[in-house]
Amino acid sequence: MTTASTPSPRKHQALALFQGLPRHYDRMGALLSFGQDPLWRRALVRAVDPDPGARVLDVASGTGMVAVALARYSGCQVVALDQSEAMLSVARARVDENPSLAGRITFVTGEAERLPFANAEFDALTFTYLLRYVDDRAATMRELARVVKPGGRIGMVEFGVPQRAALRVLWRIHTRIGLPLLGRIVSPAWFEVGRFLGPSIEELDRVEPDLPGLWRSAGIRDVVLRRPSFGAGLVMSGVRDGDPAP
Repeated sequence: MTTASTPSPRKHQALALFQGLPRHYDRMGALLSFGQDPLWRRALVRAVDPDPGARVLDVASGTGMVAVALARYSGCQVVALDQSEAMLSVARARVDENPSLAGRITFVTGEAERLPFANAEFDALTFTYLLRYVDDRAATMRELARVVKPGGRIGMVEFGVPQRAALRVLWRIHTRIGLPLLGRIVSPAWFEVGRFLGPSIEELDRVEPDLPGLWRSAGIRDVVLRRPSFGAGLVMSGVRDGDPAP
């Protein structure tokens, strides 16, 4: 378990960016991705495939979409962690409205870089749209892997950049023009998100061209990278190194 530190400018930006978003977050995520974001999240849950009764940590849980999907998928126990209390308040309300989820999802305010959990505490771990918001991605991946039992599955959803040149041109038009325009319709906060997303996604693609290698360096094996929606999404999964075998 690592110690706390002063938030970096990138961390401050992420907190400020998401402060005004929780109310429309789920619907806007689907809209901005042309309905693909919910599909990617479902693919993530299937890739991790937790056993009934497993204990799963959902990092960067936001409004709890993946946490709820995990609990419904197999009856596992989920700990939903996010740095934004505003986001978690929406997630709590979602769970409170579903009596079948009572006692199956708990919430923790915290950061992926400094998880408040012991080594090998969880059977599996998921995270969504996280790596663009941390300063040291290698250290963050090691911290995520630290809390997973050997043989436990780890999964991620992230935005991607299409690899085919023609699709990349269309994608850039959408992210540079379409996303800000869609965001402006909703609120000034979503306009800022629309302006931020395209450059942020391309930065991750440029700076971390070998995400499977990043995962393997953190002690995660059998890494699988899928690029759904013509490459606009990334769904990754792997296994925490060490025995038992998957």
